Amino acid sequence: MPELITISNFSKHYGTIRAVDHLSLAINTGELFGLIGPDGAGKTTCMRTLCTLLTLEAGEMRLAGYDVRRDVTQIRSILGYMPQRFSLYPDLSVAENLRFFADLFGVPAAEREQRLQQLYHFSKLAPFQHRLARQLSGGMKQKLALSCTLIHRPQILVLDEPTTGVDPVSRREFWEILQQLRAEGVTILVSTPYMDEALLCNRVAFMHRGRLLALDEPALINRHFPDALYEVVTAAPQLLMPYFKRAPDCQSVQIFGDRLHVSFAAPLAAGRIAEIIAAAPHPITHMHPIAPGMEDTFMVLMKNDES
Repeated sequence: MPELITISNFSKHYGTIRAVDHLSLAINTGELFGLIGPDGAGKTTCMRTLCTLLTLEAGEMRLAGYDVRRDVTQIRSILGYMPQRFSLYPDLSVAENLRFFADLFGVPAAEREQRLQQLYHFSKLAPFQHRLARQLSGGMKQKLALSCTLIHRPQILVLDEPTTGVDPVSRREFWEILQQLRAEGVTILVSTPYMDEALLCNRVAFMHRGRLLALDEPALINRHFPDALYEVVTAAPQLLMPYFKRAPDCQSVQIFGDRLHVSFAAPLAAGRIAEIIAAAPHPITHMHPIAPGMEDTFMVLMKNDES
């Protein structure tokens, strides 16, 4: 697929703080691309600069061939941006908010009613079109915000953590809408703190402290995991963490529910596993090798980046 969004050697500073550090990546036409990373990773700075809301200081960015520095008007005509806090008008109804954004984006009067009906249908907001925005649930507000963003049929959609704080059912419905939009040919760049949502993307990029740590398809991201990973089943995972951290060949220890995920520099022989179990200060029910998941990979890459 042809590249629709390209970011080349992008850096951004806020005073002495480095927000993004020589970021380069490309997003293909029709792709649902995920940006993953903790707060302060540089995701929002990257998105806002792409959307021409922040000045591009160093590097290059292009959307559909348009240059972020020179072609602001053209970029905004093909782009829909939904920030973390989308500014709905709380004292306007669902329909009034949509009509306001239709006016804002210059949607022709002849197309407006058809477009509104399409948005009501896919967002399932038709029964609530006369309800005030402030009376909507969190999930419904996000659907309305997305509908307002889509009112002018953007070619590219940029969404900054759109489901944060939304209940699980509404999160699932929101992502069903995104999958439908992708199937219709919309290119989507989305940031999310949820690993289950990242799995729904075509590709994901891990960011930390402004740097790109890994970029791959969700099913292949674990090939960036540098060590051998083991799951430790125990009734006392927290109490066993110091024990594993003291082991000279241990690289990382993370709690996953009632289990530990422990990585080692190299695969362990059966005898070494038996020694670890026998010497443990608290009982270990089982210890076996596992394939790393996306969260395992991200946590280890982030730890290595900090060391």
